[in-house]
Amino acid sequence: MGGEIRVASAFVLAALVAAAIGSAAAAAGGRREVEGVQPLSQIAIHRARIAIDKSAFVKVSPLVLGAQGEDTAWVTVEFACPHATSDDWIGVFSPARINSSSCPDDGTNKEQKPMICSAPIKYQYANYSSNYINSGKGSLKLQLINQRADFSLALFSGGLSNPKLIAVSNTISFANPKAPVYPRLAQGKAWNEMTVTWTSGYNINEALPFVKWGMKQGPPTRSPAGTLTFSRGSMCGSPARTVGWRDPGFIHTSFLKDLWPNVEYYYKVGHRLSNGSYVWGKPYSFRASPYPGQNSLQRVIIFGDMGKAERDGSNEYSNYQPGSLNTTDTIVKDMDNIDIVFHIGDIAYANGYISQWDQFTSQVEPIASRVPYMIASGNHERDWTGTGSFYDTKDSGGECGVLAETMFYVPAENRANFWYSTDFGMFRFCIADTEHDWRPGSEQYKFIENCLASVDRKQQPWLIFAAHRVLGYSSNSYYALEGSFEEPMGRDSLQNLWQKYRVDIAFYGHVHNYERTCPIYQNQCMDNEKSHYSGTMNGTVHIVVGGGGSHLSDFTTAVPNWSIYRDFDYGFVKLTAFNHSSLLVEYKRSSDGNVYDSFTISRDYRDVLACVPGSCSPKTLAS
Repeated sequence: MGGEIRVASAFVLAALVAAAIGSAAAAAGGRREVEGVQPLSQIAIHRARIAIDKSAFVKVSPLVLGAQGEDTAWVTVEFACPHATSDDWIGVFSPARINSSSCPDDGTNKEQKPMICSAPIKYQYANYSSNYINSGKGSLKLQLINQRADFSLALFSGGLSNPKLIAVSNTISFANPKAPVYPRLAQGKAWNEMTVTWTSGYNINEALPFVKWGMKQGPPTRSPAGTLTFSRGSMCGSPARTVGWRDPGFIHTSFLKDLWPNVEYYYKVGHRLSNGSYVWGKPYSFRASPYPGQNSLQRVIIFGDMGKAERDGSNEYSNYQPGSLNTTDTIVKDMDNIDIVFHIGDIAYANGYISQWDQFTSQVEPIASRVPYMIASGNHERDWTGTGSFYDTKDSGGECGVLAETMFYVPAENRANFWYSTDFGMFRFCIADTEHDWRPGSEQYKFIENCLASVDRKQQPWLIFAAHRVLGYSSNSYYALEGSFEEPMGRDSLQNLWQKYRVDIAFYGHVHNYERTCPIYQNQCMDNEKSHYSGTMNGTVHIVVGGGGSHLSDFTTAVPNWSIYRDFDYGFVKLTAFNHSSLLVEYKRSSDGNVYDSFTISRDYRDVLACVPGSCSPKTLAS
């Protein structure tokens, strides 16, 4: 096989397996799942050796995927090895062929280049669903998505830490690997503008990207799209620059403007090839945003820290499946009753394995293609030492924000600074970026105050603040050990703004559970009610909603007096604004979609104007 083998590059994030995987892992040798670790990072692919066994084989079928335009397909993998062990595993590589001579020189291996440059995009233990150890033969069903390249599968022995390549499969491919896929909507900078972002394999010298769209009963129009991409050199460190790198293809964004409020529109992304022919994506539809202040039923979903998971049970090192897929699927079931979604940080948990962003956009496509999917920046998107992150960590795996900024659109003035505001009917959302400085005097602090101060509360009574890290209140165990119940400097810097401008609710992720406080100011509950708040608005309710899918976080055993409800489970929050004076807040578990905590707010405009501690300027006498 020489220096060139049919293996592939990889990136994306790992999501993992269901309860069934626990027993499968035990059968495969008692491997323990580890919380919060990117599964692909456990594969020491840079140590891989070529040890082809002529008596071993891997076969995968069918050869052509997506013949009817599908962007997801299940494949059957058959394999055999006469020296089977519990640590043997199957890796999925894409592109199918990679030349070891193309491995980047990162200065860490001066003696010898690695045999394989890129991690697989997913993997599964050979004994996962068969009697492979005893028989030496096995089969798997794996799900693949269209990711702009062909695939091959490889059988390794030696476990994840000392992989030895013993067999490589035939190559398979989607009918059109470059096809436009996984559209995601987002609010534009104006209330009547919707953006459509998607991924394809077409550069602008090959095809012109656009969106064909219009009202259900009207003639279609076409809006051009801009195209972005990035290179390995844009990454800040390993693994994003090394074994986690994979060509991201091209990310296109089109701006659909001058929309009529609440009107249903259809759309379809497309590319006009240089020969005059067209390549089309699937047909979709969305409902335009309501006019700011419009009195209509408006429904919002909020959660953080979801990540991606594999429906075939692969990447079983971490266990994202119970939360991530359940959160996705439960929201999808309720799509007819949802108008906009906010995913407030820790999006894909790719952690430098670039392929996982394609996996994530595929997972949320049933949501993001129908309603605006608004994101916030988290530590697993942005943080990297020496790149201007507020926190000195390497949680992004070398991505340093590039993937989140490119794969999703947000209406920020500077998308590298992930703070922005968006109006949706009776709501004003002020989205902060906790991975950049928010303290008084900073650029972001000025933005936050302007966002809160500039809203007309008579027209938009529901003022929402959201950020990834907990800048408010959480009785998570590690915050309790710090004695703060918050991110350091969080409340000190912002609580006066929340109180002055009467923020109704502040949402956070980062802590992987659910918790709701009383309406609070300076550690004091301002209202003794627990399920219904009415009259004068005198404090902000803080909600941690970080149970989207990642491993769950423990609470402290002592319950603070401001903590009204805590749940150690996966879930999300749904806001329903019935009108200008009535808001329903519900916490739903991802496992069943049932409501486990809720409260209502009822008030009039005068209740927001009334003076309470920390809200009004000193009075003066009339002359």
